[in-house]
Amino acid sequence: MKWLNVFIKYRLWIGIVLLALAIFTNVQAGFWPSFVLYLLAVILIVGHFIFGPMRLIQSYMEEGDLEGSKKVLASIWFPGLLIKPIRSVYYTIKGNLDMAAQNFEGAESNLKKSQELMGNSSLLGAQMKQAEGANKLQLGMLAIQKGNMKEAETYIRGAIRSGLPDKENEAAAYLQLSSIMINKREFRAGKDYFRKAKGLKPTTPQIADQIKQMEKYISRMPG
Repeated sequence: MKWLNVFIKYRLWIGIVLLALAIFTNVQAGFWPSFVLYLLAVILIVGHFIFGPMRLIQSYMEEGDLEGSKKVLASIWFPGLLIKPIRSVYYTIKGNLDMAAQNFEGAESNLKKSQELMGNSSLLGAQMKQAEGANKLQLGMLAIQKGNMKEAETYIRGAIRSGLPDKENEAAAYLQLSSIMINKREFRAGKDYFRKAKGLKPTTPQIADQIKQMEKYISRMPG
């Protein structure tokens, strides 16, 4: 689908060229001969501003090319014009890039903007619900870093309720809840959440290592 990516990349400029041709045709031959050109130009230009080039980010994110992702985001001049679901994705990706750059304040701000847009949408499909869950999990992680365990617990529980995109994220959520419960000295709940995390058999090295480390001492806890 490279042709589609090229089309999306240059959609605005194609629309501007068509608009110029429409104006020229209008002057030379009248409005109706130029009508189709006007229509196509408006569709392309409006489409650029309300849908944006978000599709282009996917390949950059998959390749771990953060600079490429940043360039695509920078090409979105007016994010407020994006339709809500796409604007939510825009702020989610900005939040993820901020987290990668360890700009935790910016990450929290952008993820909360994304979360607010998701919360205001009454037509969340399964994928959007999972994205909402992933957002809440990230906000929970940020709250843990800030030492706000009450807020972290609220976000992580909300993430599990909303649904997460894969077992790795689910395991991470249950592990964080386990740690929070243990810190609150609610050992039985901490063990239950640990068992749920372990039962998902995550393969991500960081999560698998956390499970191994916790397993060494969790069996010695009361409850």
